[in-house]
Amino acid sequence: MTTTDIPPCGCPACKQPDDHPNRESHRQIILVCSRLDEQQRRWFAKLESNRIGRGGDTLLSQITGIDEKTIRRGREELAASLVERPTDRIRLPGGGRPATGKKIRPS
Repeated sequence: MTTTDIPPCGCPACKQPDDHPNRESHRQIILVCSRLDEQQRRWFAKLESNRIGRGGDTLLSQITGIDEKTIRRGREELAASLVERPTDRIRLPGGGRPATGKKIRPS
């Protein structure tokens, strides 16, 4: 992914034609998020949201495009010290489609 492949920031300040002091910071947040897997993005967005303070979930949602519910889920996982999250895989076991039986072709 090149620098031009990074999606633009969706916050109201970055949508304005005038430059603002946080534009580069928003670009870097988007860049880092583009390199993380889905659970790491949730946790990083929540940490940044905490750093921003009040309204952080909404602002990070606008910057990154991550849904606010997903950021809240990251908060819950971090509050639980990631105990429920597996260390050797990204998704919890049992997710996805159920396995189908082996297809037997008539001879």
